[in-house]
Amino acid sequence: MTHASTADENTPPPPPPATLEFGGKYGKNPLADAGFGAMCRRLPSVLAHTARMAWAVDRTGVVLLLACQLLTGLAAAVVLAFTAQAMTHILGSGTVPERLHGALPALIVVTAAAAAGRITSALSSYADGRITPLLTTEADIALVAAVCRVETAAYGEDGFADRQEAAEVGVTRTRMMVQDAQRFLSALIRMIAASGVITALHPLMLPLLLLAVLPAGAGAVLSARVDYETHYLNVGDRNVRSMMRWWATYSRFGDEVRANGMTGYLVFWYRSLSDRIDQRTLTAAPRLLRIVLTTSALGGVFLLCTWATLAWLAAEGRVALPVAATAVVAVQTTLAALGQFVIHGAAMFHTSLYLADMRAFLDMAAERAPRRGELTIPERVEEIRLDEVVYRYPGKEEPAVAGVSLALRRGEILAIVGENGSGKSTLAKLITGILLADKGRVLWDGVDLAHADPDAVWKRTALVPQNFACWPLRARENITLGQPKSFDDTPVWDVVDAVGMREAIEKLPRQLDTLLAKELWGGAELSGGQWQRLVCARALYRRTPLLILDEPTSQMDARGEHAIFLEIKRIAAERMTIVVTHQLANTRLADRVLVMDQGRIVEQGTYDELVHAGGLFAELVALADDR
Repeated sequence: MTHASTADENTPPPPPPATLEFGGKYGKNPLADAGFGAMCRRLPSVLAHTARMAWAVDRTGVVLLLACQLLTGLAAAVVLAFTAQAMTHILGSGTVPERLHGALPALIVVTAAAAAGRITSALSSYADGRITPLLTTEADIALVAAVCRVETAAYGEDGFADRQEAAEVGVTRTRMMVQDAQRFLSALIRMIAASGVITALHPLMLPLLLLAVLPAGAGAVLSARVDYETHYLNVGDRNVRSMMRWWATYSRFGDEVRANGMTGYLVFWYRSLSDRIDQRTLTAAPRLLRIVLTTSALGGVFLLCTWATLAWLAAEGRVALPVAATAVVAVQTTLAALGQFVIHGAAMFHTSLYLADMRAFLDMAAERAPRRGELTIPERVEEIRLDEVVYRYPGKEEPAVAGVSLALRRGEILAIVGENGSGKSTLAKLITGILLADKGRVLWDGVDLAHADPDAVWKRTALVPQNFACWPLRARENITLGQPKSFDDTPVWDVVDAVGMREAIEKLPRQLDTLLAKELWGGAELSGGQWQRLVCARALYRRTPLLILDEPTSQMDARGEHAIFLEIKRIAAERMTIVVTHQLANTRLADRVLVMDQGRIVEQGTYDELVHAGGLFAELVALADDR
């Protein structure tokens, strides 16, 4: 399949999307070896877990839901019991008015019980409507909090992204769990009530009904297996498709998509991947059809046996005609309850697998949350020292930082330079404690970051990263990040002035109250350079003893760049400042320049010293001048 804008007879067709597989330990379908017995054994623990989750968010709703389920079951039992009484009168001897008069009290009770059942069913839906949104929100927040709190190194571990994707599905399935549990309990209670009535009518009826519904149970489990298997086959493709959809439709990247003629290929790529996902789903459809047809046929045979048995009992006089008439109603009620019991039990079992994925991820994230110690960091940090620090990213053979020793003192501006992949940004992350050293120590005034409270470290850190976030918040919150220092905006305007953004902010529709997201109604947008100035304002606003700027002016014009570096020099005496940059001319403001290569410091000194030393720095400066 090709597209006119991406291929013609003289060019090759566009390549299809790469084949993505959800492999490893978590790629195995947990339902592959599960049967009806396994489902039944697991249901009590699933119900208990659901009840605990629901109880934690809305106790009143849980009590109301359980009370309604019990009343619904009681109403069903009353309906069947008094139906038997009414049938005895209606099919008994006497005139029609006499029989109706005799059946009237029972019919009134049946009507009242049926009405009560409808009311309690409505109240059950109300209780479910109270619990489910809260439960889903709590699961969603727990997942977001877990991902935000893990050690940064966890992102690079094999399987982390796959487990997170599976957990995301678990969050969306949480809303189904309460509904499945409610319907399962309702069916169970109605089944018990109806079974008691039908067993009293004749003990042979209940075993036959159980046989009639067992095929439906087996079919539900088999269908769940197929559905879950298809889900796992599509995890990788769905994940990448969702990422590509966001990148392709995000307005910030619209110019690149259009000017580079990517539209045709993106649509082709998206359709190709969607077709592959759909093909797996369509491949499963015949299997599901065979399961449904086979189990329905078996269930129909057993149900036919049930009705034949009831007819035989009535014909042989083993049950009276009024009892047989009641049995018809009881059979229908019991059969429906049994069917719902099995179907919703299988649904709970199915959903519990997705929730198990979510719980497993949350447990893993809890294990990977920082557990470094409780030592605090002084408000005024005088020195940061690195002793033979080594760090290797997960899955990499060579260390990103290899045996670096360094001392940084308050009032000093340190510039870190080097070619791509030399370890500059990794070194900055080690200094801030975002990453912990595999070997060696990072000491803040003698406190080892491996034993310090990470929040105490990060309260004293301000970072301008290469890949910064353009938060869909108001301009004010984009600077304070929701941590205001005063009740007025004076500190905010101070840093806005420091980065040369006052004029741009004042031109926004609502100034500091303007939402910086043009995709949303009432929002506005900044240019790339303006966003970078705003990110620098965030770091300056924090007023921390350590300031790290990683390529802080890469998108700025000369005026903006000049303003930023003037401010860095102005405030340098009160803090330690690290500037990571490829623009070597900017290192003139530094007290010391570190040159990194393959994770090691190969040179250090002032700009003037290094530019005449004939080393790597001098070579890079010469290359920059030769452009």
